[in-house]
Amino acid sequence: MFYKPSEPHGLKHGPFKAIVAPRPIGWISSLAADGTANLAPFSFFNAMAEFPPIVAMAINGSHSEGGAKDTLENIHATKEFVCNMVSYDLRAEMNLSSGMHPRSVDEFEKSGLTKEPSTLVKPPRVKESPAHLECVHYKTIVLPSNNPDVVNTMVLGEVIGIHISDDIIVDGMIDMQKYRPLARLGYMDYCHVQDVFAMQRPKV
Repeated sequence: MFYKPSEPHGLKHGPFKAIVAPRPIGWISSLAADGTANLAPFSFFNAMAEFPPIVAMAINGSHSEGGAKDTLENIHATKEFVCNMVSYDLRAEMNLSSGMHPRSVDEFEKSGLTKEPSTLVKPPRVKESPAHLECVHYKTIVLPSNNPDVVNTMVLGEVIGIHISDDIIVDGMIDMQKYRPLARLGYMDYCHVQDVFAMQRPKV
């Protein structure tokens, strides 16, 4: 089949996010200007560069109470955030934190998670997460939107500190089968790493 995104596709649900899959989940912790902690997962998330390491995430739509989502407001106010990576074992807690909670709700407490101090930034980390990327805001790009009431934004952050649990390091490398990172597919579907294989690049 072929369809234009601007026209009806005729399928049960929109297929775009199911095509561009799997996508790692950026579980973003941030602080409001008054010090209130926030935790929210974003599935439009990935690494964009390595030297220096840059991550990108899309924060789309608005808060249920009006205005920008807490994560976007917090990053713009404090210029800092943490990407807490989600393992399969944390799938339920991540899902709990994804709800459209009132601004007054602490998603760490709602999800039964532990705040762990970061090293270089002020937002806390999810202690239970196997890896954390401490970030400073680099740039926000406003993306096109087909709905005037929905703002699509891409936030770029520079990673200035990285935490890795010793439990997932084997022979000096991250063992993916111990890490078991969770990823978002289309619809309400997820997956996690179970099978790993390597291929060497051809010598030219």
